Amino acid sequence: MNALAVALFFSATPLPLFAGMSPIGIGLSIAFVVLSLTIHEVAHAWVALRRGDPTARDLGRITLNPIPHIDPMMTVIMPLALGLMSGGAFIFGGAKPVPVNAARLKSPLSDMALVALAGPVSNWLLAVLFGALYRLSLTHGFYPGAAEYPSERLGQLFPLVMFAAMYSNLFLAVFNLLPIPPLDGSRVMAWLLPASLRESYVRLEAFGMLLVIGVYYFTPVRGFLNVAVDAMARLIWSWVPA
Repeated sequence: MNALAVALFFSATPLPLFAGMSPIGIGLSIAFVVLSLTIHEVAHAWVALRRGDPTARDLGRITLNPIPHIDPMMTVIMPLALGLMSGGAFIFGGAKPVPVNAARLKSPLSDMALVALAGPVSNWLLAVLFGALYRLSLTHGFYPGAAEYPSERLGQLFPLVMFAAMYSNLFLAVFNLLPIPPLDGSRVMAWLLPASLRESYVRLEAFGMLLVIGVYYFTPVRGFLNVAVDAMARLIWSWVPA
């Protein structure tokens, strides 16, 4: 059973995120996105194993090597095609979903919710790490080649890449928690719904990708995502001493 959704990443306006970056900076930022997607999927697989299902482990999915997590269509072809066709205005892609056999979990319904939550939680923790490094790089300039004054460091490679990595992980965390099949949030919603509604809700997964894209283009949802990501970024920075 391919139980868990692809770790999706959307960017309606990627250019501001990469503004001021050199090609090296953009390449590093993309590498961090790939790493983050990999860790997202590893988190799913690891929690599934802990809850009794070794399927993902047996398929070699508990590894930080990104290759086993790459789906040729979702990870490579689709993002490149959409990026080229939209002139960089829209990018959509993800990693190969982790297979989970719900029947092998100790408590299938609640354990599926835990497995699903593991991915977004991993992205949030990564966002905290990258956000802290971003804030510290600006205030303390601990990296090689740091400019003398914090205002001058804003446009340097290390802070820019850390900001992009933080933002990407926050977006992954928030977006994947939307209760839309097949996103991770739908597994939590399936657990919370009464049995009388659960089956009809789960059947929506057949239209999953269409629903995901449609909801993303619904302006209030995009507004919510932006507000949530910005609020979480400010929260992370407030924890880091200046």
